[in-house]
Amino acid sequence: MFAKEIYESRRAILKSKVQSGLILFLGNEEAGMNFKNNTYTFRQDSTFLYYTGLDKASLTFLIDVDNNQEILFGDNISIDDIVWFGPTPKLEEDAAKAGIIDVRPTKDLQNYLDKASNSGNTIHYLPPYRDEHILKLQQWLHISPKEAAAKPSVELIKAVVSMRSYKQPEEIVEIDKAVDISTEMHETFMKLTKPGLMESYVAGKLHGMALCAGGDLSYPIILTVNGETLHIHARHHEMKAGQLALCDAGAETPLHYAGDLTRTVPVNGKFTSLQKDMYNIVLDTQLKTIEACKPGTLFKDIHALAGETLLEGLKGFGIIKGDVKEAVANDVHTLFFQCGLGHMMGMDVHDMENLGEQYVGYTDTMKKIMTFGWKSLRLGKALEPGFVVTIEPGLYFIPSLIDEWKAENKLSQFVDYNELDKFRDFSGIRIEDDILITETGHRILGNTIAPKSVEEIESFMAN
Repeated sequence: MFAKEIYESRRAILKSKVQSGLILFLGNEEAGMNFKNNTYTFRQDSTFLYYTGLDKASLTFLIDVDNNQEILFGDNISIDDIVWFGPTPKLEEDAAKAGIIDVRPTKDLQNYLDKASNSGNTIHYLPPYRDEHILKLQQWLHISPKEAAAKPSVELIKAVVSMRSYKQPEEIVEIDKAVDISTEMHETFMKLTKPGLMESYVAGKLHGMALCAGGDLSYPIILTVNGETLHIHARHHEMKAGQLALCDAGAETPLHYAGDLTRTVPVNGKFTSLQKDMYNIVLDTQLKTIEACKPGTLFKDIHALAGETLLEGLKGFGIIKGDVKEAVANDVHTLFFQCGLGHMMGMDVHDMENLGEQYVGYTDTMKKIMTFGWKSLRLGKALEPGFVVTIEPGLYFIPSLIDEWKAENKLSQFVDYNELDKFRDFSGIRIEDDILITETGHRILGNTIAPKSVEEIESFMAN
């Protein structure tokens, strides 16, 4: 946990933004894998953590704004639990570390909510993303599951987004730690990757590193020789000489702040001439888009810059023709770059994603574009100091997508499909780093940067 003053300050600011009613934060429960007592690794809700720091299951936190009360509802463990899992601090002791003094048993929550509801008080809650949350809201608020899922408080969502978007110094320290662990994982990926090894073997080694650092993965590892598939996890698939291996992996610190990096390397340690040229197109795109990140710049414009730079690189291979700005305006880049350039990152690797991308990445006057290739851009609004974002351009040659566009002769004034056919089996490349927007520009997070240039990667893999 951070110092209790940090949590107290966060809650005070939240109360000033949500000026009336009750704010209801639902903590997460343990979840069984294949039976009740064989559970997945517990992960607390990030917003619950942000305002309380309490990393325990089966808790609910309530802020009664009108009566200036902060109440933690939960139960101390029983003697049976102590026998199986050992003693733990009293809930009151943990709550005091976050500056929460009023601790009550779970059974008292229903009565408190009923009284508030009968008095006409608004009960604010965030969008539920677990079935258990929906069922609790159904019971506590006497509404249907459909209503529980459909009626979160927009006022509370906007208040939380307005706070969690701006990372404070203590948070940046944690994210730097997460990125450093992630960098070590990627360097291990480069050292281990060689012909004959299984994707799953390398991914398992990286997962172990995240656990050994005291936290866990910030998301399931993507590690594949089929990099044209954007989110494919490691399989029992042998890597072979001549292939490219793409690894998208990040660690989460014990305080649950995330890292998110991607590197693409040659399986046998040496890029072919074509792989090198394609890789440098992506690297050039990443360097230019990182350089463009500064306060006041619309992220959707930086995404467009990525599209232009990628298409300009492909012109050298005869795949693209014509003006690249006009081509991007016609969404030609989405044939090769279907995902967003990046996203916010913090306690969630896609920070606050469950609160709604329109609220997190856009504004009331800037609506998210929902067309192919743009709908995956989770962030479009102007960058501000304190934002932490990923920058992850890529080139993806997806045979099914190429076939679909070619069959329609789609945008053939910009695409030479005869030349493109030569690359249909190339696979994909992605390069990703995490950056902090500063008052004057940006800083790449982490104390070290995993090898990124062709020369750095080949040298690192050779030693």
